Amino acid sequence: MKLKYLISALSLALSCLCINTALAHGTAKPLHGGIVQMVNDIGFELVAQPDGATIYLMDHDKPMASKGITGKLTVLQGSNKIEADIKEAGDNTLRVLGVKLGKGDKLVAALSNVGGKSMTVRFTIK
Repeated sequence: MKLKYLISALSLALSCLCINTALAHGTAKPLHGGIVQMVNDIGFELVAQPDGATIYLMDHDKPMASKGITGKLTVLQGSNKIEADIKEAGDNTLRVLGVKLGKGDKLVAALSNVGGKSMTVRFTIK
């Protein structure tokens, strides 16, 4: 009986050593001092600027082309709701103009044509 428990315990211990950990596709570290969110293995880094915001796109730690991507940014500032267009700005960047972002703001970027798909990315300014 003790041998049966010993074999079971040894088998369990060995199986724990063989478990592979799930690895993320790319890092979630900001490269431009902004806020990073991952959606479907694509990194979106939002950088607030005085005249709006820039969103950088990364796919598996490599810049992802922003060509053809459009969308709408909804900014919730307390009970106020502001919407602005998101437009491609070259290479791996998208731009939003005409919004002032501040601490506590909640943002929703509804994007079209991201690798042929529509995506929603949520950010909170801290």
